[in-house]
Amino acid sequence: MVPPPVFVSPGASVLPVSPLPSSHFLSQPRQTAPTPRTVDTSTLNAHDFDVDNRTGFMPFEPPLARLPSEYEAWEVLLDEAQAAPLQLGRRSELTQEQRDCSATWRARIRELPIILTTSLHESEVHLRRAHSVLAWLMHFYIHSQPPPPPELARADVVIPAPIAVPLITVSEQLQLPVVLTYSDDVLYNWALKKTAPTPSSPARGAPSLDNLRCITLFTGTSDEEEFYLSSARCELVGVAALEAMRATMDELFVGDSLARLRIERYLTSLSGHIDELAKQLLAVREGCDPEAFYHDIRPWFNGQDSGPDGRKWVFEGVPRERQPSELSGPSAGQSSLVHALDIFLGVSDYSHGQGAGDRKEGPTFLDRMQIYMPRHHRAFLRHLANAPRPLRELVEEYQEKDSGLADAYNRAVGAMKRFRDAHMRIVALYIMGPARREREAQMAAARPLKGTGGTDLVSFLKGVRDRTAAAIFQK
Repeated sequence: MVPPPVFVSPGASVLPVSPLPSSHFLSQPRQTAPTPRTVDTSTLNAHDFDVDNRTGFMPFEPPLARLPSEYEAWEVLLDEAQAAPLQLGRRSELTQEQRDCSATWRARIRELPIILTTSLHESEVHLRRAHSVLAWLMHFYIHSQPPPPPELARADVVIPAPIAVPLITVSEQLQLPVVLTYSDDVLYNWALKKTAPTPSSPARGAPSLDNLRCITLFTGTSDEEEFYLSSARCELVGVAALEAMRATMDELFVGDSLARLRIERYLTSLSGHIDELAKQLLAVREGCDPEAFYHDIRPWFNGQDSGPDGRKWVFEGVPRERQPSELSGPSAGQSSLVHALDIFLGVSDYSHGQGAGDRKEGPTFLDRMQIYMPRHHRAFLRHLANAPRPLRELVEEYQEKDSGLADAYNRAVGAMKRFRDAHMRIVALYIMGPARREREAQMAAARPLKGTGGTDLVSFLKGVRDRTAAAIFQK
């Protein structure tokens, strides 16, 4: 029997970083070509995927909260930005004292030396923290600036070299975009409220959903913290869904009548796990006020693609050929968990299909969001997508002979549709409603709403939801 584990063990060693050697897993084809109808799970338990069987795509140990002393200047400025706290520069009601505080802080950023990141390159954990710190600093710097005068309304946004140069280098090492991502806000932005007496004990389980706090915040408010933690809780609740996927893949390896019966049971449980995800997603309403989110929190997320003014971001001190082009902000579309469910169920061709994204040509929005995921999670999704015995193929083959299997599959797809219904309710509450009221108050001309990732929200989400439902097998 092929070994079943899908996930990394808690004691796995630090992951290698870019550039990857030719002998590395991500640079190689599978070592053993699978025989027909045989699922190759020889690398499903490889540490390259960086997925834990207790916390899923979140790290089992709390993320690093501070860099080594060599990089303390970055950490201090991030502390100061949060302690002030810096305010959104576009706000008309700011006091002169608040404007002066922001200007002084930005001047200190520009006066920093360019600190080399070489000593970080041996540690994935240090690189992740560096990316988070520098990306948060960059967003604080950009969005605390007052609007330019009319004659400079289309002028470039210049990110100072002391941030730009190390952030570009760190991002290249991690193979991540040079901007704040979902992993910076959620996956690597948590700590425990109460630490267990023996935090490294192998017997310790996943953190309790109510024992999490955030490391970094723009506003310092409970609304912002709850927004991030609601996603973190979804990731933890989703571990049960990942386990159902793993068990199903083991049975796909066999594929006989008993295996199909077990798959039916696993799919039934998967439906319940996805419904739990939707429930957890909707729970954000209990701790995050929609108006506070839309006006005070969300603007800090904006990347170049989602900014209201369409200004280009230029990274000072970085050659033209290294200037980044992928500059969307953090988005729920960057959650590897939801992508994994889509791929596993075989609905990604529907939910990610033509028309689901915001571009006429090339990758759809959801495909493009995978660029913003940690590279090891992208490898997990690629491996999942390349399974030689996909679940949907099995269901399609037996849908006439085994109605129970098809019904269980349809229930799982239906649960994904309900999850996306829940997401649309959140978007309506937190973005569409406040935006409509803002326009009415300002008598502004209507224009398509954009998500923090840069999508036209309404048409995008409806398309993804409807195409997910289209994956249900018709009787």
